[in-house]
Amino acid sequence: MKSRYIEVMDTTLRDGEQTSGVSFSASEKLALAQLLLTEVKVDRVEVASARVSAGELEAVQQITRWAADAGLLDKIEVLTFVDGDASLDWMRASGAKVMNLLTKGSMNHLTHQLKKKPAEHFADIQNLIQKAQASNLQVNVYLEDWSNGMRSSPDYVLQFLDFLQTQPIRRVLLPDTLGVLTPADTYSFIDQLVTRYPGLHFDFHAHNDYDLSIANVMEAIRAGAHGIHLTVNGLGERAGNAPMASAIAVLRDFMPDVTLGVVEQSLYQVSKIVETFSGLRIPDNKPVVGDNVFTQTAGIHADGDKKNNLYFNTLLPERFGRQRSYALGKMSGKANIENNLRELGIQLSEEDLKKVTQRVILLGDQKEVVTREDLPYIIADVLNTNAIASRVEVLNYVLTHSKDLKPSATLRVRIDEDQFEENAQGDGQYDAFMNALKKIYSKKKLVLPELTDYAVRIPTGGRTDALCETIITWKHKKREFKTRGLDSDQTVSAIKATQKMLNILE
Repeated sequence: MKSRYIEVMDTTLRDGEQTSGVSFSASEKLALAQLLLTEVKVDRVEVASARVSAGELEAVQQITRWAADAGLLDKIEVLTFVDGDASLDWMRASGAKVMNLLTKGSMNHLTHQLKKKPAEHFADIQNLIQKAQASNLQVNVYLEDWSNGMRSSPDYVLQFLDFLQTQPIRRVLLPDTLGVLTPADTYSFIDQLVTRYPGLHFDFHAHNDYDLSIANVMEAIRAGAHGIHLTVNGLGERAGNAPMASAIAVLRDFMPDVTLGVVEQSLYQVSKIVETFSGLRIPDNKPVVGDNVFTQTAGIHADGDKKNNLYFNTLLPERFGRQRSYALGKMSGKANIENNLRELGIQLSEEDLKKVTQRVILLGDQKEVVTREDLPYIIADVLNTNAIASRVEVLNYVLTHSKDLKPSATLRVRIDEDQFEENAQGDGQYDAFMNALKKIYSKKKLVLPELTDYAVRIPTGGRTDALCETIITWKHKKREFKTRGLDSDQTVSAIKATQKMLNILE
């Protein structure tokens, strides 16, 4: 069977930015456009809507300057409107060369929003396309509300496409604007258009209002669509757009006749960056990119993985630059514990392993968060042994915070039999603490791990004296690990998490 190449157009920077509360800065847009085109290797990126703001224009100008130097200018696209010369002037100023023209794909929108007849709308579009050609601009055409148009006014849609096939355009973009299509509808509508218009290139643009976007993407491709529009993390208006990571995984695994240019190992990286830039956290159970999706929790699953990978499927974490992990909690079995101990280089007898497993289950029942890095401490406590000694201890500290003065910290630390004392200032009490700690470790000619993430959790509805859990992610020699601390004082909980890191490091 001959393989079909499917174009992937990312619209995180345009349609994804319509997510409530999301606004990317010019530098963030540039960084994401560069990453999407050079690392993720999508075929095209839709980076903005014309005429939104002066800041949006500056962002597109930065992107197009970079893209021109990189030979990628034809991959930068902008949403434009049938508005005389206004969008065209904006395009010329932006430096972009590809305009995605938003037109009316249903009689309902045409009649009640534009209050025009089809012939009038087509004439306006033709006039604009001619002007775009004169300015050396390439034109793709969006049929807004196309899905409802196919249901309620199919004759109009076909009349529109009859007109478009006479025009010098590159692609017809078919959006399920309100996310109302079922997979059966998607296949039927696109199959009809691909059959009737073999000379037109059709892109499908899914929304996820009924959680059907990935199924609809599959059916659009099966029906013969030539391209798909996706967003990182499924960002988009209302329930969002079809999420890129899921769509790529599904098409690669279940549609062998399809070829894609996207690099799977870059999907998790771009997902985390968009999470940071957008301020919207990725749900832990979000397919492919969620924190928990490659985590086995049940002990029977961990045992099955050890015995011939019984609970593996083709959705392997290594494909996306990730690793499988085994959760520790009330459902943990010995296999979970063994897998985590193996990562730490610790081996226990069968009897000791049973004792540690019971303690982890007990902590999980108490809704304690148990991490791999907690295991040495659990072992030391359960077995009442010095086999895993606490080599580093923060003995004393004084933290100060005063108005209009830099916070400072003085601390005394024991490392094996030696004690060290230092003081330092910082941008906050914990930063001052870390600066003093760095001074101590510089005396030992040691470099502390890099802090890559700092998360604080308190119980829902917690009081001012509620326990605070600080979870810190560290990076040391290309390996990431987490430590946690628990205390009613946030800074103290962070210090406890840091002391755990120091002992793991030793």
